[in-house]
Amino acid sequence: MPRDKSGPTRSEISRRGLLGGAGLLLLTACAPGNGGGSGTGGSGSGAFPVSIEHKHGTTEITERPERVVTVGMTDQDTVLALGTAPVATREWFGGKDGALWPWAREKLGDREVPEVLARQELEFERIAALEPDVIIGLNSGLTKQQYDKLSAIAPTVAQPGEYADYGVPWQDMTRTVGKILDNREEAEQLVTDIEARFERARSQHPAFDGATGLLAASMSGKAWVYAEGPAPRFLRTLGLRMPSATEDLFSGESREAKQLSKERFELLEADVLVLGVYGAPEDSITREGVYKQLDVVEQGRDITMQRQSTLNGAVTFSTPLSLPIALDGLVPRMAAAIDGDPSTKVQPVE
Repeated sequence: MPRDKSGPTRSEISRRGLLGGAGLLLLTACAPGNGGGSGTGGSGSGAFPVSIEHKHGTTEITERPERVVTVGMTDQDTVLALGTAPVATREWFGGKDGALWPWAREKLGDREVPEVLARQELEFERIAALEPDVIIGLNSGLTKQQYDKLSAIAPTVAQPGEYADYGVPWQDMTRTVGKILDNREEAEQLVTDIEARFERARSQHPAFDGATGLLAASMSGKAWVYAEGPAPRFLRTLGLRMPSATEDLFSGESREAKQLSKERFELLEADVLVLGVYGAPEDSITREGVYKQLDVVEQGRDITMQRQSTLNGAVTFSTPLSLPIALDGLVPRMAAAIDGDPSTKVQPVE
């Protein structure tokens, strides 16, 4: 299958829906615990053992883990947000040292950079050699067979069963990691702080309420649109809704990402279109005449995020560490896009 080495494969985009899922303000106020060492800040209850239910059963953790391996695609952010540096992470996209984007690298501080595990296959022998106390796979699609193999190495927490694979909300992820790391109070405060930021953005921009917004991705000359996942949830939390014509694509049982041919690019029309661009520049749908003729494009209401841009990563990850950056970068651009004045320029995404 064709692959963009710096971004998700087409199948990964369809399966996960993370894109449809700023100044580099590394806002650590919402993510405490930036000191050295790998442990938490000591705000936990000391209530062990704890039992955590997930898609493949129940995992009991008997004591606070020190050596944490994350195999979910964005789990490292939440672990770091709650004060622990993972010993290994799993690469998704970006090719960053330690699989840590800038917001997570800042949070790591001077602690040891995690080893990076492969994206495509779980490296069981390598994970075992790391001697983890716990393995976290919340933002993942772990199969029962994979879970069983990981559980033979260390207590493993898989993705919640009540959501689609790769679809756990960041609030649930934060609270679950808070239980694992004995940092529940800090986790709850983190959720409260970030939810307050969303509420402030909505109150400051009443035009968002009821406006249409769409998250989409360009890859290999095709457009993908999304109904579920952390990134589409980002727009809904701000009060925007999916355009009805595009929503009709998801009227059946499946809510997986849908691919649009050029003949159906009109389904990208919205009050604001947020487009992540993957693959070679010459393959971007933004070069197509039919895309350029869309009202949302001609009126400057599209926000294009290149694959390696900090804003694209922040929106795509949609984690407790990246959401403040996503809000700071995307909300002003969205406000400019839907202010009703076509002459208002949307700041380009660097």
